[in-house]
Amino acid sequence: MKTIRALQSTALYLILSVVLLVLAIPFLWMVSASFKEQFEIFRSPPTILPPKPILTNYTTLFGEYNFIRHFLNSVQIAVITTVSQLFLCSLAGYAFAKYEFRLKNVLFLVMLGSMMIPGYTYFVPLFQLVINLGLVDTRIGIVLPHLVGAFGIFFMRQHMESVPDELLDAGRIDGTSEFAAFWKIALPLVRPGLTVLALLAFLGSWNDYVWPLIIIRTREMQTLPVMLAGMVGIYRIEYGALMAGAFLSALPVLLLFGSMQRYFVAGIMEGALRG
Repeated sequence: MKTIRALQSTALYLILSVVLLVLAIPFLWMVSASFKEQFEIFRSPPTILPPKPILTNYTTLFGEYNFIRHFLNSVQIAVITTVSQLFLCSLAGYAFAKYEFRLKNVLFLVMLGSMMIPGYTYFVPLFQLVINLGLVDTRIGIVLPHLVGAFGIFFMRQHMESVPDELLDAGRIDGTSEFAAFWKIALPLVRPGLTVLALLAFLGSWNDYVWPLIIIRTREMQTLPVMLAGMVGIYRIEYGALMAGAFLSALPVLLLFGSMQRYFVAGIMEGALRG
């Protein structure tokens, strides 16, 4: 029996290793291409490692395209979006999980129903709202539609329902305010869920392309996805610099997910079990 289980585990790891290799090949080629000259990228048959690694693509990216400015724009917008969603979604999820009020179930169903509507259908009224508020080409205009999300509220409600009511009642008896009960008692108990929501919110904001493209008017305000798309010109495409920019854009997400992977998996599992 142990031999069969060992063989099954070995076969599973081999299959997963092959799948991982297949998925990693495009990323590895992108990293390799960022150190190649233009003609080397299109050489046939392709070379996995650059024969003569160069840094010209990175100097072009940082000099001509001002990568640092666009990187900081994306960081600021992603951080604001993530912090806002963590606070507002957990607060709304706590209210749906722990309070009784009129039309609670109706409001929750309406919120869930909004998740079934494609986000692109909101762009026209959102754009009109941003114009009326004078927020075109501003960071506030970019983050405004993403300050809170229906999925985040639903996800945090599932986690908040696991917080024992007895703990909250004990806090109230000791004189804890309602907000303090949420902040000091409920939030620490749902950290895995907050970690998952933080990663999803950060990733969604970091990779967002269409809405920033609509709102942004000046090159200085461009986020990384918009900047990278702008590098694809009609008569000139710096493929090496483009690959360097794509690699550096993916690096923060990989580092963030790698450092928080354990909490991410735990949060997904807890949310699935509580759902």
